[in-house]
Amino acid sequence: MQKVKVYLDNCCFNRPYDDQTQLRIELETKAKLFIQQQIVQNDISMVSSVILEYENNDNPYPVRKYAIKDFLDHADEYVDENTDVVKIARDLNSKGIRPKDASHLACAIYADCHYFISTDDRLLKYTDSRIRLINPIDFIKREKDE
Repeated sequence: MQKVKVYLDNCCFNRPYDDQTQLRIELETKAKLFIQQQIVQNDISMVSSVILEYENNDNPYPVRKYAIKDFLDHADEYVDENTDVVKIARDLNSKGIRPKDASHLACAIYADCHYFISTDDRLLKYTDSRIRLINPIDFIKREKDE
């Protein structure tokens, strides 16, 4: 049986550093940390990418930057920039997805991920037959239902 393959975007990785006094943020953080635990235990396969590294390198907070960088080492697969990824990203961008988000999503699609996990409500409204966009809480609920 094939493991579930996921791609977590940059806002998902940064969720634990947001204001935890808001219930939604606290719950998304807990769900994201649970997903990370499943990745470390090798129950879920994670994909990393050049755009994740690029955005994380721009993180102005060293503690966050290095914690995320260290976790990206748990990726089973890495997607570098290539003509296919650029083509997919341009197509997504033409459909209204912001350039960086389009690049993340393109990497996930290129890697044949089952799920693109994000906390970005605007991005989560997009649907694509090649991948399911989902927030961390809904991903955990989906895992429990299957």
